Amino acid sequence: MGSVSLKIGDGTARFRRATLCSSALNILMLFSVLTTNLFALYAFTSSPKDHQNQLLHHTHKNISLISEQVSLILGEIAASQRKLAKMEKELLGYESFDLSRPNLANELKLFLHHHQLPLGKDSKSGITEMVASVGHSCEKSVDFLSQYMTYKVSEPCPDDWSVAQKLILRGCEPLPRRRCFAKSIPKVGLFPFPISLWKPFSDKIVSWSGLGCKNFECLNNKKFSTRDCVGCFDLVNGYENQRFVKARSKNDFLVDDVLALGNGGIRIGFDIGGGSGTFAARMAERKVTVITNTLNIDAPYSEFIAARGLFPLYLSLDHRFPFYDNVFDLVHASSGLDIGAKPEKLEFLMFDIDRILRAGGLFWLDNFYCATDEKKRELTRLIERFGYKKMKWVVGEKVDAVGSGKLEIYLSAVLQKPVRV
Repeated sequence: MGSVSLKIGDGTARFRRATLCSSALNILMLFSVLTTNLFALYAFTSSPKDHQNQLLHHTHKNISLISEQVSLILGEIAASQRKLAKMEKELLGYESFDLSRPNLANELKLFLHHHQLPLGKDSKSGITEMVASVGHSCEKSVDFLSQYMTYKVSEPCPDDWSVAQKLILRGCEPLPRRRCFAKSIPKVGLFPFPISLWKPFSDKIVSWSGLGCKNFECLNNKKFSTRDCVGCFDLVNGYENQRFVKARSKNDFLVDDVLALGNGGIRIGFDIGGGSGTFAARMAERKVTVITNTLNIDAPYSEFIAARGLFPLYLSLDHRFPFYDNVFDLVHASSGLDIGAKPEKLEFLMFDIDRILRAGGLFWLDNFYCATDEKKRELTRLIERFGYKKMKWVVGEKVDAVGSGKLEIYLSAVLQKPVRV
């Protein structure tokens, strides 16, 4: 029986999840007490032996009353069990979809349907049925979700990746699986690794559906809303092919300097909001494997990163990272780490970063844009809560990367995770 602790001020509220086993035991005890009382009532109200006929009459009457009471009790027990089962499913977070609602795609109903295990309860996990893994926020976007799940089985999927991304950005993650064939694009002209890291690609190797630009030339001239991808698709001209090996300001740390802080122990890393994958490319040149987290917002980031021979992870920052604890030697993040909203949202993200980073591993915060001094103080206080060792820490000004000409404040740091016991 699990428990959940909620810290409120100086106190801690504890909530303990009731299980069907403990509740059924309580109901059984209540049933025993009621039955005993009914039989005691019958014993005290029975007639003397010399009135046999009257005794038989009263006995029959009392037995009928007891039978009625027992039926009522059994009915209450059954109702309580159904209610407890419903409460348990709500606590577990599934069965939130009303599959009886009209206009719900049949494929969605089929995917969400619970499937009983053929041999009953599994002895290891304790489950009795297989439940579909779908984000709880999908319920709030059920119309979009139903549209996404409307297709012909075993035929080409609709060209609706933008619908899928809208669902992801609304917290509907993970998405349900589909039984249709995703559109395939001939990847003609891909280069072998490691030549692929810095060679420009043909416009034909990616899907431009749903995007404003239809070629890489357009992307290279586009002003993105993010500061992490200014000219990031131009691998020949501009600054992209010099990033991490040539500094333009004191906030720009060089990749070799940071790797040296790891004393040769940096082998695998995770890049959050990694643009077109240049950080992973620089690490690949140094025999370090890096997974790049990205979404296709305004550009085909995932396909571009994959064309470079790198590993893109199509995932929003609202999703828990799909990695085990303490596995990465390095986590790299920049302004993409700022997911807005309340400070608690950034806290949840930072704690998840801390979870996947091993003790002694490095967290590289690269040119994090501090919109205000308060933003800088909030981030500093948050980082200090983790007790990381500051290997590098630089706060500096530089010209706005998106072309306004304003001076902005940026924070860059390399932090080492401590050993906690």
